[in-house]
Amino acid sequence: MAQGIRRPHEAIDYDAMVRAYPPPPEYFEQGYYAAPEEIERVQLVRLRERAHRAYLIPFHRRRWDEAGFHPSHLKTLEDLWRAPYYTVDDIRESIEGSPPYGDYQAFSVDGVLTEPARIYMSGATTGAARPTLYTQWDREVGAILTARALYMFGIRPGDVVLNAWAYSTHNGAFSFDEALHRWLNCVVLTTSTGNVTSSRRQVQLARDYRATAILTTGDYMLRLADVAKEMGLDPLEDFNIRALPNIGDRDKLEAIWGVPSYQSYGFHEVQWVAVECPEREGLHVFEDAFAIQVVDPKTGERLPDGELGSLVVTELYKTGSAQFRYNIMDLSVLYPRGQCKCGSWLRRIGQFAGRGDNMVKLRGVNIWPEAVGEIVCDDPQMDPDYFVRAVRQGDRDEMVAHVVTRADRAAWGALKDAAEQRLRDRLGVKLSVELAAPGELDAMTETNTSPKPKRFRDERE
Repeated sequence: MAQGIRRPHEAIDYDAMVRAYPPPPEYFEQGYYAAPEEIERVQLVRLRERAHRAYLIPFHRRRWDEAGFHPSHLKTLEDLWRAPYYTVDDIRESIEGSPPYGDYQAFSVDGVLTEPARIYMSGATTGAARPTLYTQWDREVGAILTARALYMFGIRPGDVVLNAWAYSTHNGAFSFDEALHRWLNCVVLTTSTGNVTSSRRQVQLARDYRATAILTTGDYMLRLADVAKEMGLDPLEDFNIRALPNIGDRDKLEAIWGVPSYQSYGFHEVQWVAVECPEREGLHVFEDAFAIQVVDPKTGERLPDGELGSLVVTELYKTGSAQFRYNIMDLSVLYPRGQCKCGSWLRRIGQFAGRGDNMVKLRGVNIWPEAVGEIVCDDPQMDPDYFVRAVRQGDRDEMVAHVVTRADRAAWGALKDAAEQRLRDRLGVKLSVELAAPGELDAMTETNTSPKPKRFRDERE
C-alpha cells in the first residue's frame, strides 16, 4: 500500500468475498441449491452484522432509537419486522437536512484515500437526485449479483456483449460493464445508446462480432430488429443473440429474436435482487444478499405471503450506505418458501406489478408525473395546470404531458419544442408535450368535480 493510500485492489480480500458471494457459474453449483435451513442461517448471521453496521449511521440510529429498536433485538429472522421501515421521502428529508449527501451514508468522501468509493445518482425525477456512495466491496459484490442474473439469462463466460445502456450519473451501465468484464470474462462493446452509437452501427457491430446479447431496453431491442430488417438482415438468422436481458414485451422479443426472455428485479441502491429461472414461476431472490418483506402500500402493515403489496428490501452485503427495511414502493408478491421445479429453495417474488405510489417506470427509468408537471410548467408562458398520461404506442411505452398555456397559438410550436427539450435535459428521457388552452384539461384533471385535481393516468395495458 502506498503511503496514506489504500487502492481498490487492496481494499478487498477477494478470496473471502467469492467464498461469501460466489460468482457464476460456481454459485449455481452450490448456493443456488442450498437447503432452507442453510439459507436462513446465513441470512440471520448477515442480518445481525448489517444491523450493527447500520446503527452507526446517523440516519438509521435516529429512526431506530425513536422506534425503540436496537440491533441486539435480532434473535431470529422474524425480528426484522421490529425495525422501522423508511421510504424515499425519508431520504429526501435526510438530503435536505444534510446536503448534498444526506446523513444516510456509512462514510464520508473525505475518507476515500483509505476507503475507495464511487458515487452514483438516482434519476432526478423527484427534485434533487439521491446520491449513493458505494465502497469497492459494494461495487464488486453488486457486480457478482449482476453477473449471476446475466448468467441465468443465458450469457456465458467468453461471450461478446454490446452494452447499449446510457453511461451517465446512474449506475446501470457501469454495473453491467463491471459484471461482464470482471466476473464473466466477457468481451464488452460499450456502444451506449443510439444517440452515441447509431442504431445501424449497433446492428452492424452485433452482427460482425457475433454478440450473444445487447444490453438495453426491450423497446430499443425491438427498434434494432426493425433497423436490421431495413438493412436486409433477419434477426432470427443473421445474428448470434442467445440472451435477452431486456425489460419489455416478452412475447414480441422472443418472437423476433428467437430466444427466451426472463423477468428480473433490482434498483439503484442495491443492484440486482431477483431473477426468473426457466420454470417461470416467480423470481428467485439472492437470499445470501437480501431479505424481502411485503407490506400494505397504504398502511405499511405486514401482508401474508402471496398477497400483492409493497416490497421492503434489506440488503445484507454492503459496507456503504445501508438499505435496511427500505420500502421501495414497488408492488409484488412474496411466495411462501418452497422448492422450485428447477431445484432451488430460494424465496421467490412475483414480477414487478406497478408502483405503490404514482411513480412510473418508463423504459427502465423512474419518473414521477409531478416532476414532469413541474418541468413543463417551468416557463412563464405556461399555466400551472397540467395532466400526464402514460401510453403504449406501437412497441414503446410513451409519456405525454398536457399543459395549459395562454400564449398565442402561433407560438405553440416553439413552446412545445422548448418544453420537450427541458424534459429531456432534466430527466434523460424523451417525452411528448401537448399544449392546451385554458379549460381544455378540466375533464382530465376533474378540477370542477374533485376536491383535488387529478394529474396522472396510466393508459397502458
